[in-house]
Amino acid sequence: MILENEIKLDFKDVLIRPKRSNLTSRSEVNVEREFVFKHSLHKWKGVPIMVANMDTTGTFEMASEVHKHKLFTCIHKYYTLEEWLSFKNAVSLAEDADETIFNYIAVSSGSKEEDLEKLKYILKEIPQINFICLDVANGYTEHFVSFVTRVRLLYPGKVIIAGSVVTREMTEELLLKGADIIKVGIGPGSVCTTRKKTGVGYPQLSAIIECADAAHGLNGHILCDGGCAVPGDFGKAFGAGSDFIMSGGMFSGHEESGGDLVEKDGKLYKEFYGMSSSTAMEKHSGGVAKYRTSEGKKVLIPYKGPVENTILDILGGIRSTCTYVGANQLKHLSKRTTFIRVTQQLNEVYGS
Repeated sequence: MILENEIKLDFKDVLIRPKRSNLTSRSEVNVEREFVFKHSLHKWKGVPIMVANMDTTGTFEMASEVHKHKLFTCIHKYYTLEEWLSFKNAVSLAEDADETIFNYIAVSSGSKEEDLEKLKYILKEIPQINFICLDVANGYTEHFVSFVTRVRLLYPGKVIIAGSVVTREMTEELLLKGADIIKVGIGPGSVCTTRKKTGVGYPQLSAIIECADAAHGLNGHILCDGGCAVPGDFGKAFGAGSDFIMSGGMFSGHEESGGDLVEKDGKLYKEFYGMSSSTAMEKHSGGVAKYRTSEGKKVLIPYKGPVENTILDILGGIRSTCTYVGANQLKHLSKRTTFIRVTQQLNEVYGS
């Protein structure tokens, strides 16, 4: 047993210290970034925010809407091959077709053999897709590291997102074995109960700082997966060094989200649940296997309407963060960020 005494921080533990700025308007802030990735050498430009690959958020409908704002969607892995082909045909047949959408989506895969076969088929039929999201709950297994290497050998020109991990050594390991972007986060999601069920996790802000330092030293990139509950958390994650941010909860409950629409006490709600919840496993795997436990929960989210309003709220918050510290481009935010530890962030006398 080893005990680390160094303090680890989450978003709620810090605020960003304001600094002198010569910006006169939030409109002067450029929230797009351009990346060239370590292994694939693929060049990508856009707003580095990703909708999570949950079946209640990572939908084709969501991708069709958010890419208009140059945001990214990791499509959930439970779409059938036929549904992928229908989506491809719908994009190509639309009168106002914008096939650049395929540069703003990733196809998701687990690490089983049947997952790999399905991945191969999708990429054969839709070669325009440039991103692969290899997503498992535990990115620390030798099996997963080997799987990342196999996929890299199969697709040398594709961008590989791989995780989840929260520490320096596995960030470096996955980058060296073929990943371009490391997905960082164990347990911070709003409908994840991994920390409660297993006792395993890592405060998300410290995880970002440590993994970003490791990745950038190897010319790699990281993706903050989970923990952003309000627009200000996006500013903190980018300020801490994250290259991309993935969110599920912020994109749940919308018209374009998955999940059933439910009426309760005269109000509309949408279902939102973790992908390791009993709800998800019953839906996609026939139930919770006897050797495992549910590590997610199901909640009802008040119906939010079109996702565009949430997108504008998030991007407005990020622009404002940049303005407060004098960063006219998102890529400069981490260089202008000084965190201060706090015991209280908000005045909640009238609620949060």
